[in-house]
Amino acid sequence: MCVSKCPDRFSTYTDMQLLSKFNKSHWDYYKQFCKPGFNNPQKSVTQVLRDEDCPSMIVPSRPFLQRCFPDFITINGTLTVANKTAFKDALDTARSVTELKEAANGITSIHEAKELGMKIMEDYANCWYWIVIGLFLALVISLIFILLLRFTAGLLLWFIIFTVILLVAYGIWHCFWEFTALKETPGADVTISDLGFQTDLHIYLQLSQTWLVFMVALGLTEVSIVLMLIFLRKRGHQLHHVSSVLPHHHLCASGHLFLASSGDAVYKVASSQPNCRFNNQTCSPESFYRTTNITAQCPGAQCLFAFYGGESLYHRYLFILQLFNLLVFLWLVNFTIALEQCTIAGAFASYYWARRKPADIPPCPVFSSFSRALRYHTGSLAFGALILSVVQLIRIILEYLDNKLKGAHNVFARFLLCCLKCCFWCLERFIRFMNRNAYIMIAIYGKNFCTSAREAFYLLMRNVVRVAVLDRVTDFLLFLGKLLIAGSVGAIAFLLLSHKIPVIQEELPVLNYYCVPLLTVILGSYLIAHSFFSVYAMCVDTLFLCFCEDLERNDGTTARPFLMSPGLKRVLGKAEQSPSKSRR
Repeated sequence: MCVSKCPDRFSTYTDMQLLSKFNKSHWDYYKQFCKPGFNNPQKSVTQVLRDEDCPSMIVPSRPFLQRCFPDFITINGTLTVANKTAFKDALDTARSVTELKEAANGITSIHEAKELGMKIMEDYANCWYWIVIGLFLALVISLIFILLLRFTAGLLLWFIIFTVILLVAYGIWHCFWEFTALKETPGADVTISDLGFQTDLHIYLQLSQTWLVFMVALGLTEVSIVLMLIFLRKRGHQLHHVSSVLPHHHLCASGHLFLASSGDAVYKVASSQPNCRFNNQTCSPESFYRTTNITAQCPGAQCLFAFYGGESLYHRYLFILQLFNLLVFLWLVNFTIALEQCTIAGAFASYYWARRKPADIPPCPVFSSFSRALRYHTGSLAFGALILSVVQLIRIILEYLDNKLKGAHNVFARFLLCCLKCCFWCLERFIRFMNRNAYIMIAIYGKNFCTSAREAFYLLMRNVVRVAVLDRVTDFLLFLGKLLIAGSVGAIAFLLLSHKIPVIQEELPVLNYYCVPLLTVILGSYLIAHSFFSVYAMCVDTLFLCFCEDLERNDGTTARPFLMSPGLKRVLGKAEQSPSKSRR
């Protein structure tokens, strides 16, 4: 309710009724906080509260964020409102100002969160074009990385490794320097938990504990990278041989589908009388108070909002329809990913199995592979995507049940739900892995999904050691590349958004919280790098399956020569044939 000014006194509606009999000015003051046009001070309190004509009480307040909040003043260490430490509420119950403070704090936190959201949206509106520039820069850098991996893979991989190690080491040193400097600063030893939620995010950077957390996190990251390099040193320096066969084309497909449904607002009759036969019946707020039948038989009955939706057969099964919509959404997304993976695998396989390179390679390998996948393999791809989508839907349902059962005290049910979530997470990971390799076999041989999945599974099991080593090495090195791209673009965005570059300082907008756009740029850059590097990862997986199949189909003789390159044989642990045998 909009008012011209905030109240400046304690008063209840009951007190106003008693005092207005002797002095009408009490009602003249109180009614400015009531509905416009309401002028019946003798109306009973129950009816006034039922019809929401006036508040039950008012307290001395001051404007804050366009709202009236209690005017708290601390006098000699005691919290007061209008020089009072206690008051009586509308029920004539004694209340303390501390209780009022707790209630006001809850409302203030809501408005602070709203204010924070508005400031963040304002920052996005002011610097959205800089965010787009940062994401475009990440796209260009990712493309350059892919092209360099094609020609100078070995040098680039070692450059990525050492650059990431040096950057993380610099981050550790910077955090230690900030931590040491703030440790001697008065007030910087406050913990994050004691500080609580603050809308000004820069306050956290003035705490020594914040930099200690950053330093520990970066230290663990550095140790993890070094240990991974030690364990994978025998394979990591040879991965560049695989990358030398990267074609110059790639396909990136994505699909988006937004599914939503909405219903009408449903209102129900609510009455304090338990014997009212109209209780819980559907009503209309526009005509309810003009219907004398209900209000006459059930005095005090109200037409209150119940929920959004309806009561038809459609609305009764709306939840099931939403689950079906969700399943279709997951199915379409997974089918799009399957079509992309099968297309890329077909392009790489056409390179591997070409006896005379590049004469036997199709002129447009990606387009040819995409045409084959659409014409011959749509059913297989859709079937594999459906299996994965069903498992993902079950996981979503389990997460929904877990959220609903958070307050339950049944330990066995919670344990069973955790076990199911863990099992289906593992199942989803396994199906993703098998689908990926099944699509590669589909692209090579053109068989159906089940046959391709079975052949891929047995082929991988016969080369399980090679699978484990190559998969870990590839994932680790590509992850370092993604970190390097996201970190470099994030560093540039930080220098720009924090006005560290004086040359273009005037062109940049002044932001409330530059951390949020900065995190947006870093996360977006990582996702863009992941999209580009996923093509490289698909190349490695396809060439590995082709390599294993080549070993089983051929023996290196003149009649059945290997189609793999000598470098690929060294990477994957196959000794070259002797020169004499090769000449024969």
